[in-house]
Amino acid sequence: MKTERLYPSLKKIVWGGQRLIGLYSYGGERLTKQFEENRTPSNIAESWVFSCHKKGRSTVIGGENDGKTLAELLEDAGPETLGTHYRGGEFPILIKFIDAKRDLSIQVHPDDAYAGEHHEGQYGKTECWYVLDAEKDAELIFGLDRELTREELAARGGKKEVMEVLRRVKVKRGDFIFIPSKTLHAICKGIYLAEVQQSSDITYRIYDYDRLDEDGKPREIQVPDAVAVSNLSPMDVSFQPMGKEERSEGYAKTLLTECEYFKVEKIETFGEYRGEADETSFVSLIVTGGEGLYRDADGEIYLREGDSLFIPANKGAFTVRGNAELLKTTI
Repeated sequence: MKTERLYPSLKKIVWGGQRLIGLYSYGGERLTKQFEENRTPSNIAESWVFSCHKKGRSTVIGGENDGKTLAELLEDAGPETLGTHYRGGEFPILIKFIDAKRDLSIQVHPDDAYAGEHHEGQYGKTECWYVLDAEKDAELIFGLDRELTREELAARGGKKEVMEVLRRVKVKRGDFIFIPSKTLHAICKGIYLAEVQQSSDITYRIYDYDRLDEDGKPREIQVPDAVAVSNLSPMDVSFQPMGKEERSEGYAKTLLTECEYFKVEKIETFGEYRGEADETSFVSLIVTGGEGLYRDADGEIYLREGDSLFIPANKGAFTVRGNAELLKTTI
């Protein structure tokens, strides 16, 4: 199987901004078809750049497989393209760019056990964020600022009073945040980031600022589920990656996180990066800045900001030459 360049599934949500519209306008008919209107929708909140999830599947762009979804491609190719770390079942990860022009809802995601019990075997959602841009004094919400009982959280749920017990943290470009399942959180306005997560779209909102959707209806709040799964103790917040920067001729590499669900590394190229897709896992390469030229035994792919590559397991050696910032994800 060849390495494939992917076009994202684009999501129009009330809190989204304009940044992603320009980034993916090269999709032409794909962009138009997704929104079923014109080429400049009012906002794009999320681009699901690496996804087999049924609510938004990435598609191949260019080459003989143009237009196929990543899910269709993998079904044809077989599970060996995912690597020996793949444990079966649904495709394990989902990667997004998120452009928050307005605050997101206060929300929480379940762990695998709760998701499996209440959502027909679906994954829970552990995730991590790499901040690509942030306005001055931009903030995230991360967990609680004090210990709570479930009764108190339930009493505050759906009301602005819940904001009084949440922890706010300022962020800037380059910050990295690991968010375990069951953590109350929110991306606030003025933040643009990349998110690597388990392949899940289960979200329990506990407060949404009494906001209306584009049809003028209140967005759904799931207080009982949010209260049931939330971690009620404050958590330490660290914006530091798990590993230290390692510099080689032509590139620098930093381990951002490694957990049971995914491993994420930041790669900065200023010459040539040499990588490998071995038998253990497929490789996702996401371009978070700059541009470069990907090359493996099958050929070359030009890369620009916003691009996404699926490299099958056991593909072997590959290189990226240029000046680019990449997120490399494996399982």
